[in-house]
Amino acid sequence: MWLRCGCPSRSVSTSLRVLASPLRVLGLRRCNTAAFMPESAGFGGVSGRSGLQEFSVSSSESFWAAVARHRLSWIRPFTAVQDCDLSRGRIRWFEGGKLNVSVNCLDRHVHTCPDRVALIWERDEKGTEVRYTYRELLEMTCRVGNLLRRHGVKKGDCVTIYMPACPLAVASMLACARIGATHNVVFAGFSAEALADRIRDAQSSTVITVNQGVRGGKILELKKTVDIAVQSCPTVQQVFVAMRTDNPVAMTARDIAIEEEMLKEDVVCEPATMNSEDTLFLLYTSGSTGKPKGLVHTQAGYLLYAAFTHRYVFNYHDGDVFGCMADIGWITGHSYAVYGPLANGGTTVLFESTPIYPDPGRYWDMVERLQINQFYGAPTAIRLLLRFGNEWVNKYDRSSLKTLGSVGEPINTEAWEWYYRVVGEERCPVVDTWWQTETGGICIAPKPSDPDAEIVPGMAMRPFFGIKPVLMDTEGKVISGNDTSGALCLAQPWPGMARTIHNDHQRFIETYCQPYPGYFFTGDGAYRSVEGYYQITGRLDDVINVSGHRIGTAEIEDAVVRTTNKPKGVFAFVVLKKNVDVEEADLSRQLNDIVSEKIAKHACPDFIQFVQRLPKTRSGKIMRRVLRKVVELDLDSLGDLSTLDDPAAVQEIIQGHRELLSK
Repeated sequence: MWLRCGCPSRSVSTSLRVLASPLRVLGLRRCNTAAFMPESAGFGGVSGRSGLQEFSVSSSESFWAAVARHRLSWIRPFTAVQDCDLSRGRIRWFEGGKLNVSVNCLDRHVHTCPDRVALIWERDEKGTEVRYTYRELLEMTCRVGNLLRRHGVKKGDCVTIYMPACPLAVASMLACARIGATHNVVFAGFSAEALADRIRDAQSSTVITVNQGVRGGKILELKKTVDIAVQSCPTVQQVFVAMRTDNPVAMTARDIAIEEEMLKEDVVCEPATMNSEDTLFLLYTSGSTGKPKGLVHTQAGYLLYAAFTHRYVFNYHDGDVFGCMADIGWITGHSYAVYGPLANGGTTVLFESTPIYPDPGRYWDMVERLQINQFYGAPTAIRLLLRFGNEWVNKYDRSSLKTLGSVGEPINTEAWEWYYRVVGEERCPVVDTWWQTETGGICIAPKPSDPDAEIVPGMAMRPFFGIKPVLMDTEGKVISGNDTSGALCLAQPWPGMARTIHNDHQRFIETYCQPYPGYFFTGDGAYRSVEGYYQITGRLDDVINVSGHRIGTAEIEDAVVRTTNKPKGVFAFVVLKKNVDVEEADLSRQLNDIVSEKIAKHACPDFIQFVQRLPKTRSGKIMRRVLRKVVELDLDSLGDLSTLDDPAAVQEIIQGHRELLSK
């Protein structure tokens, strides 16, 4: 049912133009700040982006109160803007307020524009996209919500969702929000063991999955993975199974065919009244100890921040089509494929495939076919596509693009330049965004900015409204001035930040609040330029100490190589572009010369290993811990490799490393 509903023949742009809402974001003009941000009319003469930024930090409560009243629909208004104490890990926003997140994402838009397209599902099979209107998505959400209620899911229960990016997964998230349940979306590439860990920690009694996933032309046996996982999860009482493919799967007594049961449900589901600080979802991220951290995000603050950043960082206008390439199993997918766009009444693309399936033109074909206006992808994917050359990009019309974004890790200058010049044809600003699962939404980005403000390649640059970054030295003191580096902390709370770690608030305090009391510690290092712009230099636990000098991963990556640490020296892993014919010894010397020139002589790697590919997750992130274990010859501690896009890459690197050391 859910694979075949929708309205693929409907024109998205036409319906959006006719039914555009009054909340249209205009380009920022110094003389018309209120048109850019309507709330600013009550900010006492504040004008321009810099003026708004200063006011949002210096008068944080007034700023966020105005934004929350204007942009969210409340059942009961909040009575207190914030009650926060970072030193104790206490974070509370908009207390006294009551609302329902699904109503903010669906019902209020259905009242004004029911036939506006909410989702465009870009299925793995190229050219078979399916569109869902806000009315259709609301009906699907209500059916799922009623089904969950009928099967005993109550307010406060946690539902684990193990599904690919698809409309039913989004409806399941919103259905949980509608009935007051918490959702725990687990990336549909994690192993049975990783899934079981997250189910147990979340204490889920209900799991929603599909028979099989489809990605890059390959079948993923998701139901079988769930079957293995729940064997060690005594809390699980029921598993709802949807059919992504036509292939039957074994069903047990706990399994329920979700499509059949949804047909029995009403298309109206009474929304639960939720407190602002009730939990909306858990999202697990790996900790340095290897034990996953279930970060807790709550209702009002998270939704407000996701919607606000989506609208202003990307200059999203009503009628635009927003293309976030992230899977819903990651925070980027939560904030910028689901909650942010839908809260803004936007049209969002769910991408099920890979950047190179069936060929390296997949992204750009999709941009042309779906008329995507804002494109948000990972630097790793951009670097991958850069290797295939310009022809795959130039083959397709990209005139619909207005803004390009990058997320997940710092983007190196070469990739940034290619993204800007080739993909965006030198007319689309590139917003290199910095944020984390913990922050809930974008914290530092080049936009929004004044019209004539510069954008520096490879820099996140400017703090978003309400964000006050600081750099700290090794003694825990704030570093003043510019042209300096330090540990990146945030000096005051913001609505979108995580509230705690599920069942372990002490760990939350120790990780984020104790390292620099009174500040939120991000775990990243950063450089503040002479102009006051911020550049992320990488995770502080990935910083390499070479001859007493601390070198960040981003600095190394920008000079072509990637490093891990070993007592006997620095190792670099290098992937060559396709069809490069060069002697490795000659290229090693050239690379060392580049590092010496661009960074410093002491940063030159002691060993350079040329590899066909690096170990990457299916979302495109490089698994640095795997490279570190290979270098340390600690192969018994490689850990779970099931999330890798191709685990065979690890064996190739191990073999190549042995050959390198034997020379």
